[in-house]
Amino acid sequence: MKNLTTLSELSVSEIQRILDHASEFKAGKIYHGAEGKVVANLFFEPSTRTNYSFQTAELRLGCKVLAFQPQSSSLQKGESFYDTVKTFESFGVDAVVIRHTENEYYKQLSGLRIPILNGGDGTGNHPTQSLLDLMTIREEFGGFAGLRIAICGDIRHSRVAHTNLEVMARLGMDCYTAGPPEYQEDRYPHMDFDRAVEEMDVIMLLRVQNERLEEAMSMTPAQYNGKYGLNPARLARMKPGAIIMHPAPFNRGVELTDEVVECPASRIFPQVTNGVYVRMAAFRYCFGD
Repeated sequence: MKNLTTLSELSVSEIQRILDHASEFKAGKIYHGAEGKVVANLFFEPSTRTNYSFQTAELRLGCKVLAFQPQSSSLQKGESFYDTVKTFESFGVDAVVIRHTENEYYKQLSGLRIPILNGGDGTGNHPTQSLLDLMTIREEFGGFAGLRIAICGDIRHSRVAHTNLEVMARLGMDCYTAGPPEYQEDRYPHMDFDRAVEEMDVIMLLRVQNERLEEAMSMTPAQYNGKYGLNPARLARMKPGAIIMHPAPFNRGVELTDEVVECPASRIFPQVTNGVYVRMAAFRYCFGD
């Protein structure tokens, strides 16, 4: 039994093996090691892509799925997070997928005897999102060493950025951030957005996470796009062969205009597709094969 809570705990070879298995699943390989297992998806924070991607992966693997609804649970009666998760373990489920607003929530669950798959913790980690990003990049370029990526937008509040910047650097990518100064972090090299558009192999856009901000964004959507978003004018200046990524949900007219969402350089919806196969591979990793 293994947990998948952060990528920083995995070696490069372990990460590559998960990606290999994801590619095999995408090519049609069948895996029987998860058939009949019961998986509880405990999402304490709203989600579309991660939640339903995990459910799709579970169904493709032959798992039985329990979908937790926090608004109709005993949380409303004062039950603690720990006791809620422990209850599902007591039901006899074989694994839990958890998303929570608290950073490193999984440290409270160190005594759990079933695998924990992290569906995102606060502003800290989002391992399966990073894995699907890596799969998408590897499919495009064949590897990682020497590639240049700029992650643009709200770095400070993004678990996607924090996870990707750590693992991509370990894999040999040159990583930069761009976007509004108030959303950047000093520990990462910063680049002017227009320069990034022209020089990077990968432009990854991030949503401004208004739900995590104490004050509303100071710019209008049009102003944000004019300074830090992709639009047809910037699209025309991108490096040949460069791709556009976004973990989604994305805000049309803010990080990117309608013309960019499904343009030839965009890999936004292919990322979603790859998420299913990565999460299938994540279960294979956690179930010990």
